[in-house]
Amino acid sequence: MCRSIKTLRPPALAEEATDEEIRAAALQYVRKVSGFRAPAAHNQEVFDRAVEAVAQATADLLEGLEIRGQAVRTGA
Repeated sequence: MCRSIKTLRPPALAEEATDEEIRAAALQYVRKVSGFRAPAAHNQEVFDRAVEAVAQATADLLEGLEIRGQAVRTGA
């Protein structure tokens, strides 16, 4: 769907994904789904909440994934 969103887990990413990388991926996702690169002022709050929710879900996913028996993230 979003070709600009990169894989955020090893081995595609050599190190643990940073909060900034996770948020950037979430922002790209919300932009794609909403169809807005930048929301109008009356949509800003809901747009920002969506970015934060997607970023949190992404962080939870990465923290819980196991690759070859090892947890990808040791905690945030």
